[in-house]
Amino acid sequence: MHILIANLGSTSFKYRLYKMDGKNGAVIASGGFERVTNHEEVINQALADLIDQGNLNSINDIDAVGFKTVLGKDLSGCVDADDTVIAALEGFREVAPAHNPPYAEGIRQFRQILPDARLVALFETAFYQWVPQAASRYAVPKEWHDAGIRRYGFHGASHKFVAERSAELMGREDVAESVRGLYVDGPQEVSGDPLRVVSFHLGGSSSVTGIRNGIAIGTSMGFSPQSGLPQNNRVGDLDSGALPYATKALGITMEEAERQLTKESGLQGVSGVSNDLRDICNAAEGGNDDAQLALDMLVDSARHWASSFLFELGGLDTIVFTAGIGENNPWLRTAICAGLENFGVTIDEEKNAACMASEAVISSDNSPVKIIVIPANEELVLAREVHRKIS
Repeated sequence: MHILIANLGSTSFKYRLYKMDGKNGAVIASGGFERVTNHEEVINQALADLIDQGNLNSINDIDAVGFKTVLGKDLSGCVDADDTVIAALEGFREVAPAHNPPYAEGIRQFRQILPDARLVALFETAFYQWVPQAASRYAVPKEWHDAGIRRYGFHGASHKFVAERSAELMGREDVAESVRGLYVDGPQEVSGDPLRVVSFHLGGSSSVTGIRNGIAIGTSMGFSPQSGLPQNNRVGDLDSGALPYATKALGITMEEAERQLTKESGLQGVSGVSNDLRDICNAAEGGNDDAQLALDMLVDSARHWASSFLFELGGLDTIVFTAGIGENNPWLRTAICAGLENFGVTIDEEKNAACMASEAVISSDNSPVKIIVIPANEELVLAREVHRKIS
């Protein structure tokens, strides 16, 4: 089965072509275009390239196209990318302006270009459909909630993959099997002790999710990806009262305040150096106090959210680090796990230092809580979910 994963930005288009065999899949081709002004043209060009390079005999060889959609109004899950999905994306275009409009347009284009292929959308919010209402609702008037203002959560594909793979590594095939069929069959009862996981997705944007038996119980991101941990250039959590005060105190418009919070804040805003963690680390090592503060704030926020899930889970069996920053920074993993020996969390510094962007258990042999690094591969996750959906 050939599944094309389409990654659509406002001025970009990237793709990967997978040949799937069950849950296993191999990338047989990939490519992309920048400075895109016409998505129809680049989609047709990408398909022509796949044929010219011998990866496809014709465009009819593509069985399905998968879209990693971000946020839909009144819609989530792994669903057929039809008019309902387009309407859901359009309904929240102001909340996710960089993602929703290009995905809506991309789905329209693929529907015309590949009329026989199955189009499937996997919303980033899908993994959080079963979070208890007490953890997903804001304390706002009912009219606000009914309008769609709630805690949705993001990075769902990544955290779901962590839920499945960590269960496999912990010898809990019952939980792993439940996670595999989650979007098709819904949550399934599993026997035995609960498997309790805290998943750290740490990258250009970061989130922490608590997981019990493969099901999310809560997450750090909320109504939009602007919340939770300090992101590379987005503010993270902020008291709502700060926004109107800033407009008056700084003499700026609401639009300018929002731009600064989403473009010039987070790690970049605090450090004054860069939105790239490598640059911030270099500056901190050189004695830049603001850069060091940005790193300390990232660690503090990650630990804050993880501790809240520790209470809700009633204990912990596994900590997982994933995504670019989480996979490639042993010092960050050490800082997040520091001083938690009384909670059964003991990191093996030798194993930790040796683990760079590879799957490994980095806890000490006698640590009751296993600490694991699981590299992210969201495109493969999406290809798997599309395969499960159409199978």
